[in-house]
Amino acid sequence: MRYSVVCISRPDGAGGAEVGGLVAERLGFDYVDEGIVARAAEKGGLAPGEVADEERRKSVLDRIVREIGRTVGPDSYGFAGLSSPYFEGVTPEAVRSLIQDAIEEAASQGNVVIVSHAASLALSARPNVLRVLVTASPETRARRLSESRGFDRKDARETIKDADAARAQYLRRFHGVEVELPTHYDLVVNTDTLSVEQAVDLVAQAAS
Repeated sequence: MRYSVVCISRPDGAGGAEVGGLVAERLGFDYVDEGIVARAAEKGGLAPGEVADEERRKSVLDRIVREIGRTVGPDSYGFAGLSSPYFEGVTPEAVRSLIQDAIEEAASQGNVVIVSHAASLALSARPNVLRVLVTASPETRARRLSESRGFDRKDARETIKDADAARAQYLRRFHGVEVELPTHYDLVVNTDTLSVEQAVDLVAQAAS
């Protein structure tokens, strides 16, 4: 079976973004990552950073309240102040819906690799989607972060720990996933032992 959409999920430092980019090259597909945020923001009339911040559990509403200098409840504030017809209110559910729509739009165009925003879970009910997890042990990921970003090893470990906690909370909050399982994916690739090139070969073969 040939897949028209490949979704790659990955914790920080696992190499998933690099694998996704090379898979897209190999298959001749488009590549979508944080562009999902920009597309969602454009559609919803938000700055891209506002959508990204909401995903990290920060409240868009709180910032808007501070900016306009008055207190409103989440049910009473419309999006008229941001000149957007998309939302009836600034809520986490609305932002989730916005991002979901952007992911669905990218998938509907086909021939795309999506490396962003738990797209494997967002598109779990959609046919013709290959869902891939690119992962590695925390120690391997910390070493890579240390090498690529110049962190000392202790800071790299802390960064990985914080990123994993944020990722787990995102999956729980936006997709109701209490524990991420291999069965959420069609293919799990461990870059502890596999090189990027080997991972790309496996994903491209599975998608073809």
